[in-house]
Amino acid sequence: MIATCLQILSLGLTCVVGDNLAPVAGSFVYQPAYCTEDVWLAPARPYCPQPGDIFLASDRGLIARAAHWLVGAAGVHHSGIVFARPDGTPAILEAGPYNTLWVQTVDVLDHLRGHEKRGEKVWIRQRRVPLTPEESVRLTAWALAQDGKPFAVVRLGAQLTPLRSRGPLRTCFVGGPHGERRAYFCSELVVESCVAAGLVDPARARPAATYPRDLFMDRSHNPFLNRHFDLSPCWFPPARWASCP
Repeated sequence: MIATCLQILSLGLTCVVGDNLAPVAGSFVYQPAYCTEDVWLAPARPYCPQPGDIFLASDRGLIARAAHWLVGAAGVHHSGIVFARPDGTPAILEAGPYNTLWVQTVDVLDHLRGHEKRGEKVWIRQRRVPLTPEESVRLTAWALAQDGKPFAVVRLGAQLTPLRSRGPLRTCFVGGPHGERRAYFCSELVVESCVAAGLVDPARARPAATYPRDLFMDRSHNPFLNRHFDLSPCWFPPARWASCP
């Protein structure tokens, strides 16, 4: 599936949003910081989505908040990655947006505003360096191939049990990237996407052991991730997003 998408995209379809970057009405980010509190660090500046940016958000639902707290991932509950559709428009690839049961590709600004309207906090980790055309094409092909797959409900539920994929030994020895899977949970899909596009070292990535808070903080309660998985060389810290500064 991915190989087919790559062949189609290589025939001339534009996959790089960077060529279309311009100020976007109703989209701003504040200054970046590793802070999950309700803090706005001025000044705000316009946010123009680029492939490879990472979307993060909180959730007001009691069940989601409690489950994340129990596994040591409080404060950040959703994650996705920005990619360019074949026509160049930006979209977010996310597993289970708004707690649904499917992997979906959604319009960036509609999605960010949707979380804002629900009273949830939204952050963006912007790329320090834009993706190359080749990286963007790979990310687009990957995203299109995952769209519509199921959310990994069973494997996510297992995170609350001794069988979870985040266990210290499992993370070290059997937790590496799987590539295409039948189903994903949100942060797992983000890391697999980064590996597929060549944005992170697969030897250091542990998709099934990574939670949204790990993507946010660049540090983790998981020993392997805390030693090896750090997005800061290529991504800025999380910046609070708002539709109006």
